[in-house]
Amino acid sequence: MMQKHRNLYVAVFALFTYAFAWWIFAAPVDQVYWNARYFLSERQADKSVVVVRLDQVSDEADGNSNYYAEVLKSLHKTAPAHVYLDAGIKRGNSALITEIRSWGNRLSLVARVNPTSIAHGTSSVSALDLPDRALAGTAEVLVSGFRVNFWKYVTLAPCSIEVDGQAYRSLAASMAGIGCNRGDFRPDFSIDPVSVQVIDSGALVDGSAKASMLAGRTVLLSTSATSATGTLGYFGHRQQPLVMLDIAAAAGASPRPFVDWRFEIVVILFIFTVWPVRRMNNRWVRWSGYGVGVGIALLGPVAFEHYGLLVGAGSTCVVMVVFGCWRTWSRWRERVIETGNSGLPNFIALGKQKVPTGFNLVVAVIGRYEEFLATLPTDLHGECARQIARRFSVGCRTGEIYHGEGGHFAWLEQDHGADEQLEHFEGLKALFSAPLLVGGHMFDTNVHFGIDRNGQFDTLTRLNTALASASEALKSGRTIEQFEANRLANAPWELSLLARIDEGMRNGDIWLAYQPQWEFAESRISGAEALIRWNDPVRGPIRPDEFILQAERAGRIDALTYWVLEQAISSAEAMNALGSRFQMSVNLSAQLVDKPSLVSATSEIVLRRGIDCRLLTIEVTETASVYNRPAAIKNLLALKAMGFRLSIDDFGTGEASLCYLADLPSDELKLDRRFVSRMTTSDRDCKIVHSTINLAHALGQQVVAEGIEDITTFDMLRRLGCDLAQGYYIGRPETFEQLRARYLSFGRDGVKSFTSC
Repeated sequence: MMQKHRNLYVAVFALFTYAFAWWIFAAPVDQVYWNARYFLSERQADKSVVVVRLDQVSDEADGNSNYYAEVLKSLHKTAPAHVYLDAGIKRGNSALITEIRSWGNRLSLVARVNPTSIAHGTSSVSALDLPDRALAGTAEVLVSGFRVNFWKYVTLAPCSIEVDGQAYRSLAASMAGIGCNRGDFRPDFSIDPVSVQVIDSGALVDGSAKASMLAGRTVLLSTSATSATGTLGYFGHRQQPLVMLDIAAAAGASPRPFVDWRFEIVVILFIFTVWPVRRMNNRWVRWSGYGVGVGIALLGPVAFEHYGLLVGAGSTCVVMVVFGCWRTWSRWRERVIETGNSGLPNFIALGKQKVPTGFNLVVAVIGRYEEFLATLPTDLHGECARQIARRFSVGCRTGEIYHGEGGHFAWLEQDHGADEQLEHFEGLKALFSAPLLVGGHMFDTNVHFGIDRNGQFDTLTRLNTALASASEALKSGRTIEQFEANRLANAPWELSLLARIDEGMRNGDIWLAYQPQWEFAESRISGAEALIRWNDPVRGPIRPDEFILQAERAGRIDALTYWVLEQAISSAEAMNALGSRFQMSVNLSAQLVDKPSLVSATSEIVLRRGIDCRLLTIEVTETASVYNRPAAIKNLLALKAMGFRLSIDDFGTGEASLCYLADLPSDELKLDRRFVSRMTTSDRDCKIVHSTINLAHALGQQVVAEGIEDITTFDMLRRLGCDLAQGYYIGRPETFEQLRARYLSFGRDGVKSFTSC
């Protein structure tokens, strides 16, 4: 009984959809469809037809008649195959009559019908003022008219039009060489009207038109060749002069009559194709059926047009869209709103609940849950979820456990103190120490918890924050994570950080600062380190380690690094153009150093910019987080082979130790500021710095001391034989313009000492 009513509802819905589609959306979509169809199949017009644009030269009938007679006389010299006089004239003087009769049956007169006077299903008009017999003589009188739609776009052209009981052949039928008993035909709107050859009648009269342009061709002498004398819609090209529509109609004429078939056969074919496959379990069969249905909806009208049938395309497209929306809604309702195989309420149901005051929202995530399901038969997936839910229900004493995707389970529980809460979740974790037995399959389970205690937010927000906390707990290996309210306030900024970085590079909010380096041997500024900076218009200056870390986590550090390299190359070129050699240093992220694309991408930039790699120093920092250290060493060696200088940054800390020094044939060591800043007060640190300088020199490397903030440290490093100095005492990170000015103030050849500045 339910199935019977359901089928009735579907049938009523289908009928309502069709009626709604036809009356509201079908006609506009049909208009767009045919415009697109002919626009995409545009072709050039046949050169055998030439339009001669006639102008009215006088307000008097005799004046125009004399001019038209003169044009026809000039046209005689070009020997066209046939001439159609489309000037809207009814009578003429003796000069015009004589000229028309001199053409015999090679000239036809054209009368035009108001397009709105030709209704669908008939080709009869009345009260049309035709050329009189004295003017026409033996010339055939033709009538031009079209059937148009609501938007005044031509749909069909009649082969003949009946005027006061007498049938007259249409202009298009005459040009196509067919009789007047062929019915209607479809103009070929794929012809580009712009490609039709058009010349001015004045060019014929004054003899400037070449006879070869008209010889042996069909010539249309027309006053309707300009938009000023009336236009109609031309599919694919908007409004066009009427004579262009005659040319398209002649090109589309065929011995077979064209039928405007209002029966929606394409709609029926589409429904019969997609309806049987909608419930099939085989995904490929179902989607193949949908693909065939879409093909019928989009290509069916074109195919029927080829066989002389004009069928509606708009209603089919609308029905297709409605069917797609209905199927999408049905699948979404089945998968999301309705209860799944587990029989447990899902997170949509939880989102509709109101969390009572004093209750927390808890989400638990089961580690490797998807792997469990992959090893289980499909019919046991629900049982697996139910067993997990039962353990949670026993542990937290609640009967409502909500089941989400990816091994997530959620519930509401009363708030506990911090210590009691941790003990409570450790107890829940202990419940899963026993293996999970599902249908003879045994699994060891690992559970992590996310909790939201922010009672001021709505349930969906709290659910999302608890989900994020559970994911973090799983990732970090901790039992529980809690999402704080202040973190939620910063979440929109953090989640959109990467897009903001891209925008900042485009609009200049992200820029490069340059910290100068002093060379002791030459007593001059001989280089600088390029340091990235970000001044956000809303949040102000952002620390580099904040956004660089986010970019590294998201795998987007590549774009940021290559952007820095491009900017540094421009700066290095500008500084070296001033005179003495100037070295520019660029930092390389540990997340990028082992990527296979590093060398090729860097090489592409270098070749495109034409920079001498020896002017650039690549600073390599901590490599403990590098996944593939052998690949990183290989990449660095390739960069060195290209000419780049390699510098070990923060030497003496972390992985930047003797082991790294042995693996990488670097050109430079950068002493960490923690040793440099204490060397004037700590004899031990001073000896470490001294021995490091001696070691570097023994290996043929330079030493850069960073973090120099006073003259005492500066002088001590000079006495110890340090090569380069960097720090606030020499200069803070500054814009390129400031760096250039500082460089020039010391003199290009280092004639001034640093201490004298």
